[in-house]
Amino acid sequence: DDIETGTSTTNGESYNLIDLCTTGGNTCASSSSDICQCRITSILRQWDYSLDNLENDQDILSTITQFGSQDDLNSIISQAVYDENDQIISGKAFSISYFLDDRSFVENGEEKDPVNEAWEKDVFLETVESYETAYPALFLNWFSGRSQQDDGSSAIQGDLQLVQFSYIAVFIFMGATLGNFKCGLGSRWTMAFAAVALVGLSTVAGIGLSSFFGLVYSPVHSLLPFVLLGIGVDDAFVIANAFDQERQGKPRSTETNEELLLRSSRALSRAGASITVTSLTDLVAFGISSSSVLPALASFSAYASISVFFLWAF
Repeated sequence: DDIETGTSTTNGESYNLIDLCTTGGNTCASSSSDICQCRITSILRQWDYSLDNLENDQDILSTITQFGSQDDLNSIISQAVYDENDQIISGKAFSISYFLDDRSFVENGEEKDPVNEAWEKDVFLETVESYETAYPALFLNWFSGRSQQDDGSSAIQGDLQLVQFSYIAVFIFMGATLGNFKCGLGSRWTMAFAAVALVGLSTVAGIGLSSFFGLVYSPVHSLLPFVLLGIGVDDAFVIANAFDQERQGKPRSTETNEELLLRSSRALSRAGASITVTSLTDLVAFGISSSSVLPALASFSAYASISVFFLWAF
């Protein structure tokens, strides 16, 4: 009843299930009320979606058997068991499916359906998520059109904390291992900060350009900052190692600014070739994977390929 009568509001207009559902003729057993005109797949149609009819039924299993053939019953009842007369005697669970008309539209490259999504959130999800309080004897699993988007948003919010922690941890690790831990001559805390900052900038630029191209962002894309962080930090260590090898035994304290610039140019020329090859390999590998038939994998690979390019360019 809560799902049938509950209303949501979008742009000042109120909507209920009757307003939004896909019509499918008379779907009830003995009634033609408004709810019976909606396309709903459920054994509850045998009681015209009326709690009073269900409670007054003296032979519920017989009523369920009249739903249709065994194939029909098996499609909505899990692990149904029948007697020798093909009468259902038990089942583990049953499903209910509500169908809404498609009201989606594309705006700025993004598909939106505010009317249906508002009803799903304010009526359907609010009802099923409160079942433990309202119906403690029931055990429910549910899925709605906006569930994947909501789960993705929740996953992203949780992963943001991990991303922040990983960036801080990597910054401390790089600062402690690239040079002297104590700030001053020989320390490389500034380089560590610059490396982490460029990884973050590359990630933002890659996600921004990929979104501009209309590529789908899914929960699996939450792995992207960690992948890019590993690649970017590796490049920073390659540059630092090349810089150290170009010192040629001369103490840093005796180098002039001109000699330091010359050493930096030699180090970057050596490390640049290695970084370019590895970045090109990563870019091509992700680029090839973007042709996968799996939409989430293809989109993730495209995001990664574009982000790796920015990581190399920056």
